[in-house]
Amino acid sequence: MMAAYAMKQAAQESVQQSDVLVQFCGVKKTYDGENLIVKNLDLDIRRGEFLTLLGPSGSGKTTCLMMLAGFEFPTGGEIRLDGQLLNRVPPHKRNIGMVFQNYALFPHMTIAQNVAYPLSVRKMDRATREAKVKQALDMVQMGKFGDRYPTQLSGGQQQRVALARTLVFDPQLVLMDEPLGALDKQLREHMQLELKALHKRLGVTFVYVTHDQSEALTMSDRVAVFDQGVIQQLAPVTELYEYPDNQFVANFIGDNNRFKGSVESVQGEHCTVRLTDGAALTGLNVHRAHAGQSITACVRPERIRLAAGGSAEPNSIRASIAGLIYFGDHVRVRCTVAGQEDCFVKLSLSDPALSGLSEGSSVVLHVAQDRLRCFL
Repeated sequence: MMAAYAMKQAAQESVQQSDVLVQFCGVKKTYDGENLIVKNLDLDIRRGEFLTLLGPSGSGKTTCLMMLAGFEFPTGGEIRLDGQLLNRVPPHKRNIGMVFQNYALFPHMTIAQNVAYPLSVRKMDRATREAKVKQALDMVQMGKFGDRYPTQLSGGQQQRVALARTLVFDPQLVLMDEPLGALDKQLREHMQLELKALHKRLGVTFVYVTHDQSEALTMSDRVAVFDQGVIQQLAPVTELYEYPDNQFVANFIGDNNRFKGSVESVQGEHCTVRLTDGAALTGLNVHRAHAGQSITACVRPERIRLAAGGSAEPNSIRASIAGLIYFGDHVRVRCTVAGQEDCFVKLSLSDPALSGLSEGSSVVLHVAQDRLRCFL
């Protein structure tokens, strides 16, 4: 197992060393000389990837994006783009595109003029500007709107224009600071799919900042989860969701049930955990566990099987039904477990376990050991 992990790490390092576009090396940022907003950040961003910086407000993710864009300068450490040190390079000399949440379109300019603005600043000739503007607007399906003004467009259309303006000068890197935050839910989800498809088609490196976990999981190749100025985990979306490194990541990414207990015994790489209600969870892989330690076992709602109260299998937890919540495509079953927080089980509408369930019913929760993540 350890050999497989070492091989995986070596493969990841090989990819990073041979194909890195951006490097954060020991980067720090403080505004008062004492409290670090970003703490000794090391981060490699690969060419052509869609990397999302995800975290709650104040976690340091936006500060990192602003330092990469050049609107903030690091207090310590180095930021490099394609090997070039960026620490004191002004934003307009970095060849980086930026899309803001409020789009920042000029209201007195037409859509075509807005998109052409970065080319005008770079003093490109008129024929080249017009050709590039047409290409950029067609790319985001806004080719027929060049003569309109921003106030004549919907929020989703303005977002597309802002993206076209960012892409028109062929930047090495595109940065996005919560660009979908002002859109309604349905349009936001539609634009997420459009952004993902556009990224795949262009192959340009995207770095995206959001606090929305579902947005990060939908679009990203990898996600860096920030908290208190530190990356808690950097991984592909499936690994992040299924194998969180710590409780913060487990709780921040998706829904998560927590069962508290203590380590009863350790057998090699595995241990047995006794929950506060007396249930035993066996065969769990907990690094550096010792008998008697307090522990939290985490499992996703969709990874729990639910059976009638008389059933008994390994890693079973007795519970009672506290409520059934209909969500259209699934039902969330709220369960009460002695000595624990209420937990939730997510069942599809076709799941036979739903038959006969009602509030107050006794049930058993079955959890496969490979679906449990345990944290000391």
